[in-house]
Amino acid sequence: MSVLVYTESEQGKFKKTAFEVASYAKAVATQLGTTVTAVALNVDDTSVLGNYGVDKVLSIKNAALEKFNANGYAEAIKQAAEKEGTKVVVVSSSANSKYLAPLLAVGLNAGYASNVIEAPTSTSPFTVKRPAFTNKAFETLQINTDIKIVGVSNNSFGIVEDTGSASAEDFSPSISNLGVTVESVDKATDKVTIADADIVVSGGRGLKGPENWGMIEELADVLGAATACSKPVSDLGWRPHGEHVGQTGKPVASNLYIAIGISGAIQHLAGINASKVKVVINTDPEAPFFKAADYGVVGDAFEVVPQLIEKLKTFKAQQ
Repeated sequence: MSVLVYTESEQGKFKKTAFEVASYAKAVATQLGTTVTAVALNVDDTSVLGNYGVDKVLSIKNAALEKFNANGYAEAIKQAAEKEGTKVVVVSSSANSKYLAPLLAVGLNAGYASNVIEAPTSTSPFTVKRPAFTNKAFETLQINTDIKIVGVSNNSFGIVEDTGSASAEDFSPSISNLGVTVESVDKATDKVTIADADIVVSGGRGLKGPENWGMIEELADVLGAATACSKPVSDLGWRPHGEHVGQTGKPVASNLYIAIGISGAIQHLAGINASKVKVVINTDPEAPFFKAADYGVVGDAFEVVPQLIEKLKTFKAQQ
């Protein structure tokens, strides 16, 4: 009756979120006095999961599941849970996992809590903590169903390394209802994605135009960060809508969020409040973002950012 964890992957390799949810599953398993079993779909090498607390991996190799399909993935995880007799299933809070988790909950007749930020405070009753009111408050939530599904908020629990090893077992679930078929996926493969980024550098209308975005990209490159933008910037066509973060865009839960030339409308703050450290650079000392910031710089971005880039380059060169 191990804790089951779905470890996300892409192009045959685990995503960073896979190691965080594995670490979380290990913490839950320790509380319950049991082991951790992972579900891995079309991953080349699953042994690395042993470094994060996984005891066994159910390795699924299925050509029909090469590309994400919510129905197919949910069915595969459901059959894995039934095989293991698990009572707790752990997934991430990525867009894909939030898509499949409700389907999985219906299939297992399970309760589902999304965006959980800590290990359970109690396992009887099973109690977890999650943000509420667009990250302005927290709520404690009891999952009272026999089977529980926990969606771990990105960059909340952290990655915890373990000294164990994971055995691999081939698993071939019966998948018949995919619902839809993905023909192709087009994406930028040379950039850090907002969802997986530890650091996000975001720009707003204070940059005055798309021709000035070079310094945002240079700062992101130095930091190994993803680039993002405010809604007005994407609406103006300066940046693609895929980079728009906020309540109506993509949510960000990075370890560091740097906002440059962004005033801090309530919709934007609602989408980035889960980030741990927020840094704001703005010429207006009355900008709303400063009230939410951990660190603020009142100054012209065209003067501050180039100096910051040079200081960071010098610092990295000394390492």
